[in-house]
Amino acid sequence: MYYSFLADALVIIHLAFVAFVVLGQLAILIGIIFKKAWARSFVFRIIHLICIGIVAAEGMLDVECPLTVWERNLRTEAGQDISEAPFIPQLANRILFYPDIPHVYFERMHIAFGCMVLLTFLIWPPRLQKKTKESLN
Repeated sequence: MYYSFLADALVIIHLAFVAFVVLGQLAILIGIIFKKAWARSFVFRIIHLICIGIVAAEGMLDVECPLTVWERNLRTEAGQDISEAPFIPQLANRILFYPDIPHVYFERMHIAFGCMVLLTFLIWPPRLQKKTKESLN
């Protein structure tokens, strides 16, 4: 039961990570188009770049995502298949994994997406927040 709960929580965290990377890039591009200051937030952009950088590096090095490995190990310890998990973890797994598509395509997609994020970072770099008198008080 304990391992099953941890595996369920982990797949939801994994999906949240992927959503942050994908939706974060979409938000950045939309924010740049509409000239929104938050789209150039230094902290957000650095965290976003690091997240996709890790994923792209895994793709380049042909390393399976540690979150995937960890979830699989927890499910094995629980003696559980994903089909036995509650609805939300099953849904998260269906969104994250496509067993009919060869793994190499995902690796290439991760690398390409990482390049797109890096290109966005270089063309529209983040900006440090300027300190004003109001923000110091």
